[in-house]
Amino acid sequence: MNDRTVVYSTYYNPMEANIIKAKLEDSGFACFLADENVATLNPLYNQAIGGVKLIVFERDVEAINALLAEDNSLAFESSDEIVGEEESAKDKIVCEKCGSTNVGYGMATDKKYSMWATILAFLTLTTPIKANKCHHCYDCGYEFE
Repeated sequence: MNDRTVVYSTYYNPMEANIIKAKLEDSGFACFLADENVATLNPLYNQAIGGVKLIVFERDVEAINALLAEDNSLAFESSDEIVGEEESAKDKIVCEKCGSTNVGYGMATDKKYSMWATILAFLTLTTPIKANKCHHCYDCGYEFE
């Protein structure tokens, strides 16, 4: 019997990871979440630790794939009315560099502050108060408007 564990998937949202974990446990699969507490207590570390990892037994991977594929097909059929314009527009954002849809919108990391905010902060001996926002690809790290 193969008792080796593998990282089945990673999630940047601890709630989403718990939902998938609960689905698997309800179906009789043994699984657990790694790095969930770090991601919950300090969400800023979430990307640095690689997200919340769902750990499953290697022998269960094919059955889990089938279960989640079946659940996803049912969810897409029934959620067409529930998904609003805002959610569908968010899903259509694609990374300009690698083509991934794993993209979020938030505070920029490369060019965080504009030149004017930096100059004003330097003259007043404070920290810049207005930060730039942009889209960030979680797969390749590219930032774009």
